[in-house]
Amino acid sequence: MVRKLRRLPKIVNRLYKKDEFYHQPGTIPGTIFIHEDSPPPIIFLIDYNQTNFIREQIATPEECIPYLEMESISWVDVQGLGSQDILQRLGHVFELHPLVLEDIVNVPERPKTEDYEDQLLFIARMVVPKEISCGFHSEQVSLILGKNYLLTVQEEPEHDCFEAVRSRIEKNKGIIRKQGADYLAYAVLDAIIDGFFPVLELYGERIEELEEEVIVKPTPQTLQNIYQIRRELLQLRRAIWPQRDAINSLIRDAPDLISEEVRIYLRDCYDHTVQVMDMVETYRELASGLMDVYLSAVSNKMNEIMKVLTVVSTIFIPLTFVAGIYGMNFNTEKSPYNMPELDWYWGYPLCLAVMAAIALGLLFFFWQRGWLQNSVTIKRN
Repeated sequence: MVRKLRRLPKIVNRLYKKDEFYHQPGTIPGTIFIHEDSPPPIIFLIDYNQTNFIREQIATPEECIPYLEMESISWVDVQGLGSQDILQRLGHVFELHPLVLEDIVNVPERPKTEDYEDQLLFIARMVVPKEISCGFHSEQVSLILGKNYLLTVQEEPEHDCFEAVRSRIEKNKGIIRKQGADYLAYAVLDAIIDGFFPVLELYGERIEELEEEVIVKPTPQTLQNIYQIRRELLQLRRAIWPQRDAINSLIRDAPDLISEEVRIYLRDCYDHTVQVMDMVETYRELASGLMDVYLSAVSNKMNEIMKVLTVVSTIFIPLTFVAGIYGMNFNTEKSPYNMPELDWYWGYPLCLAVMAAIALGLLFFFWQRGWLQNSVTIKRN
């Protein structure tokens, strides 16, 4: 157990280093690095105004140009970072600063916001619960807000939480098609933040199950599950903590591309971020408390085992004493006091009866004292 606890700092260090990307010293600013396992990009375009709506998949970034020149709102969603050529052409079409393109491609990047006068960059972390196993999928999402467009770039095309936003645009629900691109950026960002709640709900259920398991029947696998939850909650904390600061920066610094009305909506998004942080911190404290409960439960289980062994030993000590006395080799012919019971007709049954009476008497004494009861119980609602 002590050895496993000593390994915890090493596990945390590996967690922080996992999937981290670092430029080589002296690398030119704006250098794009494409990971070998990155999927090829898929580009989707949604263009809308109050009366018209278009949703289609496009093959090249240049197909966005006619829509960018219109008065409608365009949402270009790029899913995948596996093509340097496509990404560079995308940067040319949207006139992205080289540092913006670098932040988009070189993942993972710390969530942040950058104001480039006519463009606003917001980097966020999106999480989606896994459908089969426990845990969650985590990926970086970059939002580039322009005057009449929003460009989003995701790491991979398999998971996202934007379908509700797409459905609202397509079905013209709410005020999203009456607002500008800044409101669309808020809607996407709000969907990213709200995506944390289903994940945290699953962790709440897992922690509740572990609490009962730790008390009733703790096993080494229970300890492994606690470690796993603590590592995953740490990942969630690292994802949501800087996003709170980034959203607060949007509200405080008031970029020109975000209207006063949308800034009010961002305050609600900020409140959701704070709520997510509180839930993450609460679950982390519960997971840490589970570790103490596990150690106490293991110690109590050992005490129960030692109590049973002690009771058994205590019962057999007087029986062994009686058996030892009558196992001594005294000659009854030499003296009438040399164990006269050896010559009794009912001597052996009487000896067994005395030994049984001693054992039952000790059990009754232990029962009256409450020493035979289990000290670890759990109440079920």
